[in-house]
Amino acid sequence: MSKRDKLLKKIMTNAKDIRFDEIRKLLLYFGFTERQPRSGSSHYTYKYENYIITVPKHSPLNKVYVMKVLEILKDLNLIKRSEL
Repeated sequence: MSKRDKLLKKIMTNAKDIRFDEIRKLLLYFGFTERQPRSGSSHYTYKYENYIITVPKHSPLNKVYVMKVLEILKDLNLIKRSEL
């Protein structure tokens, strides 16, 4: 099992205790581009095709952001529907 698969499994099984760095790694693994905040903001924006998601740099992340990331990955068919 690859590092990406292990990280994805961890995120899907425990969406409450996920750190920002873990979500960041996962999005970058799947080819999202990252735009860092300007002028003191703590929110990072990730873009892939027409999908855009903004994630605050807090640890642990709110479950809502984790679920949004998983939904986007599912919509893009980057993860199997059976994995969710």
